[in-house]
Amino acid sequence: MEEGYEKKQLMIKRIAITGPESTGKSQLAKKLAEHYNTVWVPEFAREYLNIINRPYVQADILEIAKGQVESEDRLANFAKKILFCDTEAIVTKIWSEFLYKNCHEWILGEIKKNRYDLYLLCNIDLPWVADPLREHPVKRQYFFDLYYKELKSRDFNFYVISGEGDERFQNAIDIIENILA
Repeated sequence: MEEGYEKKQLMIKRIAITGPESTGKSQLAKKLAEHYNTVWVPEFAREYLNIINRPYVQADILEIAKGQVESEDRLANFAKKILFCDTEAIVTKIWSEFLYKNCHEWILGEIKKNRYDLYLLCNIDLPWVADPLREHPVKRQYFFDLYYKELKSRDFNFYVISGEGDERFQNAIDIIENILA
């Protein structure tokens, strides 16, 4: 690996936007990237699930996790100071454990690496928006609690992001500005 590449990767602040389904993660990641004039990493699961043309299985969750990491590493080369990541490995861990009662060691290893300087955990205070890839509209609090406990138990640097529209966006900016200062 080139020295310049490694140095750039270390200089980039990675911010993970995480949380349950339909909490505005993608919209927030995109809007933050525009605000900070940088790039964002879309949720790889959406791309993957839209092309497999069949119901997903547990092995797909590992492929999704690997694809997300590869996308992040690739797009970090184009980031300007900050890389916003729409989801991360904790998402795949929670889904795998919920659906299959276990999680692949590779995913657990990625979580232990803690690749992020900050996690923004999106609260469930937004209305549910139906989508063919979303599965559990009535379990949002349950999943939010799982994300919260996971981040807290690992002592990761995270904040809960609440509010609708511009308020949610401004709350995220306020936290990011404090981290950057």
